[in-house]
Amino acid sequence: MLKISLRNTLVMLALTITSVLGTSAHAESRAALERSSRAALNTLIAQNATARELSTKAAAILVFPNVKKAGLMIGGQYGEGVLWRGDRATAFYNTGGASFGFQAGAQEYGYALFFMKEDAVKALDVAQGFEVGVGPSIVVIDQGMGNSTTTTTMQKDIYAFVFSQKGLMAGVGIQGNKITKINK
Repeated sequence: MLKISLRNTLVMLALTITSVLGTSAHAESRAALERSSRAALNTLIAQNATARELSTKAAAILVFPNVKKAGLMIGGQYGEGVLWRGDRATAFYNTGGASFGFQAGAQEYGYALFFMKEDAVKALDVAQGFEVGVGPSIVVIDQGMGNSTTTTTMQKDIYAFVFSQKGLMAGVGIQGNKITKINK
């Protein structure tokens, strides 16, 4: 009985992850991805003063407008994004990851990485993409910190903003995330 229950749970997990992440596998066209990425960045800059200030100083901004994540013990996430230099889309990337641990749920969110130094942007391609948390230093800005931080006190390579969270994902586990350049 336990084997059947475990097998059914694993099958349901695989179906859940496939259905949630499968819609991301049907990649947006280049034009649609540029539009959704630009709209997400414009909204973030309009709503967050710290993001607005950083955008004027950033060497480049990588925006993933829609990342989907799902899991039940084993999880996965995927999304595609655009690297902006000023008003010009210069490259396209995907973000993907896997996780394992006590977790359950599904969610969608977007995130933007503000590259403050040219060396941090170069690290993205030199290493054929990079894992978040490895390489240049990354600081995640949340709403509370954004209200008490000024750009004169910010001296890190990359600042990350997470936005448009929908759904519920709870748990504790081990997670890896990699950003890789793609052709569009």
